[in-house]
Formats: sequence, structure tokens, C-alpha cells
Amino acid sequence: MKMEFISKGLFLAFLGLLTACGDGQVKSKNDGGVVAQEQQTFRWRMVTTWPKNLPGLGIAPELIAERVEKMSAGRLKITVFGANEIVPALGVFDAVSLGNVEMGHGAAYYWKGKVPIAQLFTTVPFGLTAQEMNAWLYQGGGLELWEELYARYDLVPTPAGNTGVQMAGWFNKELNSMDDLRGIKMRIPGLGGEVFQRAGGTAITLPGGEIYTSLQTGVIDATEWVGPYNDLAFGLHQVAKYYYYPGWQEPGPTLEMIINKQAFDSLPKDLQEIVRISSRATNEDMLALYTAKNNSALEELVNVHQVEVRKIPEDVLRELKKISDEVVSELPTEDPLERKIYESYINFKAGVENYHEISERAYINTRSELE
Repeated sequence: MKMEFISKGLFLAFLGLLTACGDGQVKSKNDGGVVAQEQQTFRWRMVTTWPKNLPGLGIAPELIAERVEKMSAGRLKITVFGANEIVPALGVFDAVSLGNVEMGHGAAYYWKGKVPIAQLFTTVPFGLTAQEMNAWLYQGGGLELWEELYARYDLVPTPAGNTGVQMAGWFNKELNSMDDLRGIKMRIPGLGGEVFQRAGGTAITLPGGEIYTSLQTGVIDATEWVGPYNDLAFGLHQVAKYYYYPGWQEPGPTLEMIINKQAFDSLPKDLQEIVRISSRATNEDMLALYTAKNNSALEELVNVHQVEVRKIPEDVLRELKKISDEVVSELPTEDPLERKIYESYINFKAGVENYHEISERAYINTRSELE
């Protein structure tokens, strides 16, 4: 009996040694008697450029984290931090690139000082709409080019939200001609900011959380933010009188989720796919959200708060379009990848515009004419 006890003890010890020398996974039986594996749990942090829980923009990273945890059965848990909780709003790119955190949520045009060509993956003045951006990224080769570009910075990008066509912005003076843009200090990021600068204004990049106070105190004279849903939440109608459209500067702004490449590569393949699918689902959901919410928010701005909604004069839009074409054409350097990204965007835009003349535009115009 003594020898039998020792033999059993050695056998159990041997099994323990095999487990310790394996892949760190503990085996257990489920109710069906099938041996399953309890897999490693990952805990990540995501930083964002948005205030915590901001409607739409700030909720998107929270939804991604929630979806990832549910679909992974808790194997990947992501804690979301708003702007300035860990890093500054415009410090997201560096924080993720350097591996200080695993993930970030923002927009590529905020990093124009580091990667100017990346602005094409957010939005281009008079460029692709949200529907067209999704088509270019998912079906036109845009996402593959984006991944190739960001690999240089140890990042993996995925589309993670789109608000649709935005508003042109809030002003405290009427816009009747190009002369009215000269001398204005406006919060307007990305390529739209460069166009505004060349039109005679002063373009300033500010994170969302600083817009209201800056407009209230006169640091800026005008601002674009998103559209009625977010603008109402920020109370911008309290510090500006005129609300202009159309959003020439941001016709289809794609938000991004960026992942540190080493962190992403450390995930099992199924978790990598869960991260991508969660981001894609949030990308589509956000467009639906803004399409549903913007109209009711606009009605409140007009009917309750007496906001004056104005259209930018056609001659002003025509001049802004001319300047925009010049700015975009100067964007790529001699870098072959930058040239490839630029040509892919421009060629896709030309093709989709041609089709949309007889589809989307033709239908919307006809619907309006017959109502």
C-alpha cells in the first residue's frame, strides 16, 4: 500500500510537471466530457482623443471594449480612458506607437505633423462621403495601404467610426464672401485647416474638450466640431450665433482604432479577429447613430435655441474647392508608398463619383424634386 501511494504521488507530480512545461493553459472537462482549455486572459488599456463618454465619439471606444470582452468570453478585457486621463488628447498616437498603452481611438488627421499622408484616411475636403470611404477602405484597397503605412510606426489601424457629412461650423459673424474668412481664428483640423489657412484665416487644432471655453473666451472666433448631435451636447449654440453648412471640410470623417503591433501580434488569431470585427461593427453603428440623431438635435437647436442655420455662399464654396484641390495635390512626397496611397484615393474617388451621379445623387435630387 505504501508503494502504491508513492507511485500515485509520483504520477500526479509528473502530470503537474507536464502542465508547467506546457503552454500555460489549464485543462478541464466541460459538461459534455470534452477536454477544453482555459486560455490566457489579456488586460489592455485604450486611450482616446475624446472626453470620457462623449455621445457618439466617446461612446464608440466603450462599445468596442464591451464587444471584445463579450465575444472573447472575457479573455480580452479593455479599460478605456478619456482624453487627459493618461495621455493628452493629441498624444494618443505616440502613446500607442511606443507601447505605453495597447490601443487608442481618435482620427488620423490629428497626427498630420507626424504622418501628413495619413489625413487621407480620415477625410478630405470635398472628398469621399462615409459610404464611399467605407467602400475604399474595405473593398478598394485603402485599408491595406493604411496598414502598410502605420506598420512603420508599429501600429495596426482599423476603421472605428464615422459621423457622416458634418456641418461647416459655428461663426459669430456672417459669411457673405471670401473676405469674411480673412483674419478669423477657427478651430479646424486636418486638410480643411490647411485650406482655411490659405483662404486667409488662421487654422487652430484643438481637442474637443477645449472648444467651448476657447470660443467663449475669444481664443478662437469660429469652430467646426461634428454636427447637431455633438454640437448641441457641447452647448456651442451658447457661444456662437450662426451655424453654417455644408461640411465641405469633412464629408465622411473616418475615426480610427490603433493597436500597438507587438501587443496585437501577441494575441491568438481568434482574438485578433474579434478586435477587428468589434471595430468594424462600431464603425457602422456610429454612422447609423448620427444619421438618426442629427435631425432631432438640429430641430432643437433651431426651434428651442433659435440658432440661425445658414448655407455658405456658392462662390465661397467654389473658391474653397479650388484651394482644396491644390492642397490635396501637394500632399504626397516622393515616398513611393505615399504616392500609392494618394493615387488609390484619387482614382477611387473618380470612379465612385461617376457612378453616384446616376445613383445616390440622382435619386436624392429626384426625391426632393417630387416632394
